Amino acid sequence: MVFSSIVFIFYFLPVFLIGYALAGWRTGALLAGSVAFYVWGEGPYIFLLAGLILANYAGSRGIARAETRRLRGGLLGGLIVLDLGVLGFFKYAGFLAHNLNGLLPGRPLPEFHLPLPLGISFFTFQLISYGVDVYGRRVEVERDLTRFAAYILMFPHLIAGPIVRFAHIREELHADRRHTQRLGLGLQYFIVGLSQKVLIANTVAPLANHAFGLPPSELDPATAWLGAVSYGLQIYFDFGGYSNMAIGLAFMLGFTFPKNFDHPYASRSITEFWRRWHMSLSSWFRDYVYIPLGGNRQGAAKTVRNLLVVFLLTGVWHGAAWTFVIWGLYHGAFLLIERVGLGRLLARSPRAVGHAYALLVVLAGWVLFRADSLPRALGYLAAMARLDQLAPLPVATRILLDNQVLAALAAGVVFAVPTLPWLLDRLRAPRLAAAHTLEARLDTQGVHVLPTPVLIAGLLLSVVILAGSTLNPFLYFRF
Repeated sequence: MVFSSIVFIFYFLPVFLIGYALAGWRTGALLAGSVAFYVWGEGPYIFLLAGLILANYAGSRGIARAETRRLRGGLLGGLIVLDLGVLGFFKYAGFLAHNLNGLLPGRPLPEFHLPLPLGISFFTFQLISYGVDVYGRRVEVERDLTRFAAYILMFPHLIAGPIVRFAHIREELHADRRHTQRLGLGLQYFIVGLSQKVLIANTVAPLANHAFGLPPSELDPATAWLGAVSYGLQIYFDFGGYSNMAIGLAFMLGFTFPKNFDHPYASRSITEFWRRWHMSLSSWFRDYVYIPLGGNRQGAAKTVRNLLVVFLLTGVWHGAAWTFVIWGLYHGAFLLIERVGLGRLLARSPRAVGHAYALLVVLAGWVLFRADSLPRALGYLAAMARLDQLAPLPVATRILLDNQVLAALAAGVVFAVPTLPWLLDRLRAPRLAAAHTLEARLDTQGVHVLPTPVLIAGLLLSVVILAGSTLNPFLYFRF
């Protein structure tokens, strides 16, 4: 069950919100609803998640009680091995076995192809961050199992983030939450995210699927570029829209989730792009991998190593395929190039030069990310490079470019950069004060209040399209 579905919008969500409002024990209601949400989509895997929750709850309490640093470290190491072991088994065992079978002679290793538990990459990182923060005394251990389970299982962020650290919501978990003042703000976030997902991401998806589905030998340059742009818009508005829906749902329930996207396509460098794209993941790797490795405090050689390790892991986190590995290292390489001089050159260049550079690098990276294999990715990039062979779009591509798709592409290009906030500022649209207590949670200047007719129109149009369409993918379910 995805947020952008008729079942969720008209059945699950209203029933849950009514039950949540009437419940005297809000945390218990949240946990029960989240279990129902996960079982609806995953069934038996709820027992796997329950086992991890119990193990991490008990292990973290042991870390908090341990009297020696050695014992605390041993318990933390055991929890990390357990969490990463489960993630590795489901997500990477088949990939590793396949590659080892191709390298080593003899009896082949069994190649597991088990269904991937939904959200496993997200809830694994939340479990690890909680254990590390308890070990480092950055957060007080949670003694109430129901609250801890609700933190991990909370359905707004369970499937696809944002990655919410326990410190982000500990106070709210312990608060009353029977009187939320942010229902309207939550509805606005949810409708905006739903519109991004349905009206833009879903609409341009067939164009991206068509371009990336063609054999490289049949791919013309114009279709290749159009497909890359379409996929860039699809993945941004798909994941960004889902994150906004999650933030909106959290507001409705009395929680504040961290901001996850900040118009990344407005960046002037790849360094800036990663400050704006999937911000909860970037900050997680910074705080739990890059800084513990030494960050940039131990000389140039170790800084290079640390950056490459982080971006290798970023690529691997997204999926078990060589394309993801290379995509991660590709971005890491550009960050290193910017550190050694390109960044200073971009800072002195006209803004348009920086924007063009960043967009070109990101789009080429999305080809690596989206392609089924490395040879197909290289073939696709080669087609994009044949600019001397540009010609009118083939009939098969033109057929997909109907008015609805053209409108979605135009809207995607306009709203991928801060056009709407700029326009609302010029119109002196009112803002709601950002209700948060931690740094970088939401816009510190407040959130623009969108006109009610605009929100109603976005909701109705999204529902009409959902009701009449069978295409409703969510890209990050793969991860």
